[in-house]
Amino acid sequence: MTERFELSISCSDCVRRSTPDCEDCLVSFVLGEDPGQLAMTSEDARVVELFSAQGMIPRLRFQGTTTT
Repeated sequence: MTERFELSISCSDCVRRSTPDCEDCLVSFVLGEDPGQLAMTSEDARVVELFSAQGMIPRLRFQGTTTT
């Protein structure tokens, strides 16, 4: 059975916002110049990992300001 989850990433919660890392982050790549929030399912995340590993898209550089 495949585990399902949803990952929600908010740029306003990222400690790397407005740094050079932000410019080469998956969220900025997907959402454009004014990133906000990106939501992915587990299936989306697997595709992203595959594309990132092959250098086709930048990797996720998000680091949250809060821990849960």
